[in-house]
Amino acid sequence: MFTRLDHQYMARALQLAEQGLYTTDPNPRVGCVLVRDGEIVGEGFHARAGEPHAERHAMAEAGDRARGATAYVTLEPCSHTGRTGPCADALVAAGVARVVVAMEDPNPQVAGNGMQTLAAAGIETASGLLEADARALNPGFISRMTRQRPYLRIKIAASVDGRTAMASGESQWITGPAAREDVQRLRARSSAVITGVGTVLADRPSYTVRPQQWALTDYQQHSGGSDRVRQPLRVILDRTLQTPPGVPVVSAPGHCLLVAGEQHPGRQNALESAGAEVMLLPASGSGIDLQQLLIELNRRECNEVLVECGATLAGAFVREGLFDELIVYMAPALLGSSARPLLGLPQLASMSEKVSLQWQDVRQVGNDLRLTLVPA
Repeated sequence: MFTRLDHQYMARALQLAEQGLYTTDPNPRVGCVLVRDGEIVGEGFHARAGEPHAERHAMAEAGDRARGATAYVTLEPCSHTGRTGPCADALVAAGVARVVVAMEDPNPQVAGNGMQTLAAAGIETASGLLEADARALNPGFISRMTRQRPYLRIKIAASVDGRTAMASGESQWITGPAAREDVQRLRARSSAVITGVGTVLADRPSYTVRPQQWALTDYQQHSGGSDRVRQPLRVILDRTLQTPPGVPVVSAPGHCLLVAGEQHPGRQNALESAGAEVMLLPASGSGIDLQQLLIELNRRECNEVLVECGATLAGAFVREGLFDELIVYMAPALLGSSARPLLGLPQLASMSEKVSLQWQDVRQVGNDLRLTLVPA
């Protein structure tokens, strides 16, 4: 159904889409290539919500040469009016002869309607080319549209013997600089970062995206400078509002949301005066209702969510089956049996109770290993 050249041009469209990895949120990452008479006449990618979509960038570059061309798009052209007009209509008006898409748009407002618009105008259409690669670019957007919840990653730094901190709580630094920089990339692509108040009090983290060289290259090219780096929403689960207003996670650039389970007006006023947002969600003795938390983050259009926390909260997400990836940065070190465990899971009585996982990726990052696992 698809030729070697079809694969080549769609691969290029996927490369373009990836250039929006850190900037498009909450929109999907999309690339487009226009080809006429064996020559690329226009290409583009979606860089930021509210700005032109990939197809419009490609058509603007192609001009009149778009007529009779084939458009290779990593996601079905939109058929509804959001912040920009329908791209399907724009492709029809440009006179393209054929449209090849990697995957159908999971957004219910589109979901095949874009392809129907094109076909009704007499344009040849085809879909499914390099679909797995296209889906891998947008796990959060797909999850939000199909499951009404974000795609959730749990990130843990651990020793070879599966320990995440000394008994005292000391944990800086288990892993090396390369692994910590790799975590920056995970944060940069995430809509939100979740942590617990225990980690905030022990480590005083900021959970911001710091402008390292890879970030500067991407952001400066498409955003006009490092001062416009998109910071993820920082979410602190703090049932009784113990977070001090002056900690870095509250005062750092970007937005901080504290999720409480009880009302404490005085503490809430102090935190809001420091610039944080405070909201209440149902809670029990074990903590905030994590299901309700994900519903709230979905309402806020969060696509990918990164959990960076201690063993107790990480274990709660695993125990409730609310994670999509577990990423463990494993350092070549031993912390001993008294150090804190990888996850705070209850004691299991038999092998039948084990939490089964599947390997997705294993690679070396600096002196550490990055292990990526998914629920089995």
